[in-house]
Amino acid sequence: MKKGMKIVVLCGGMSTERKISFSSGTQICRALRRRGHRAVLVDMFMGLEGMEEKDPEKLFEQLPELEDVVFDGKAPDLDEVRRSRKLKSDSLFGEGVLNICEAADIVFIALHGQNGEDGRVQAAFDLHGIPYTGSGYLGAAMAMDKMITKGRVRASGVRTPDWQEFHCEDDDIEPILEAAGVPCVVKTPAGGSSVGVILVRSQADLESAVRECLCYGEDILIEQLIEGREFTCGVLNGRALPSVEIAPLTDFYNYENKYRAGATEEICPGRCSEEVEQEIGRMALAAHEAMGLCTYSRSDFIVDDNDTVWFLEVNALPGMTPTSLVPQEAEAVGISFEDLCEMIVEDGLKKRGA
Repeated sequence: MKKGMKIVVLCGGMSTERKISFSSGTQICRALRRRGHRAVLVDMFMGLEGMEEKDPEKLFEQLPELEDVVFDGKAPDLDEVRRSRKLKSDSLFGEGVLNICEAADIVFIALHGQNGEDGRVQAAFDLHGIPYTGSGYLGAAMAMDKMITKGRVRASGVRTPDWQEFHCEDDDIEPILEAAGVPCVVKTPAGGSSVGVILVRSQADLESAVRECLCYGEDILIEQLIEGREFTCGVLNGRALPSVEIAPLTDFYNYENKYRAGATEEICPGRCSEEVEQEIGRMALAAHEAMGLCTYSRSDFIVDDNDTVWFLEVNALPGMTPTSLVPQEAEAVGISFEDLCEMIVEDGLKKRGA
């Protein structure tokens, strides 16, 4: 791959994972600059607002400084973000975003969650002829929906907990409370970073869990609760990476435990038998292929007390923060963070014909 490429690292956006995306994007941008590329960090929603220089070509020549991102473990106030933007438009693309992306050799998509990981940005880039990294719009959109994901992976032979799907209108939750079995996991189907995921072990807690999930949308997924150890496994360029065992010090692997340094013990490779490790890798690769994903992904699993592996969900754009898991897995097989970023860019260039 040639050096000195013009690369936009697109982050931020408008999702509950906005802050995490900034952390991912900053790390990626620094890594690409260390490899000699002209990488510019751009907030998809704010765009070039606040930048003294707004000409794309000059931005690639005079790279703006990168600030350290300190994650506070809290979800962003998206209403406040929306009010703070000077550009009064319904567009999720901020000032100058499409212009600088069109001027780049490729866009490294470091967005997470809705309005980024759900395929809409990828579809817009396809229409504009803008090369980008990661999966295409269809695979990303399907992987963002846990209901679609579970149906497709089960059809491909991947074991996943049983589930029920509900659509709730007019705040009528009685049918859900009557049909759902406890213990269970109540989820919003399109959430990320464990936002809108509640473990329910008693009937008394079910109603509050359902109402909390309804804050994120009218669709609810209620999944069979499998008790066991949590594992995750990345896929990179058609191969499964070593698994990571995830052991939160408190609670489960929720939003705060994922991104607060020291909140979770992460062991790579995971503490399991060779047979379980192979099964995790096989299922991660099968899920990646069943969803039509490209270049890289990360799937989450539970391993129960009988060493049975259960697939939970797949992430089309895994985090690339200092505590993220795919970079740890890649490091375990000798792929540095800088190498990983370049491999993702190189595959994006190949797949998008640039």
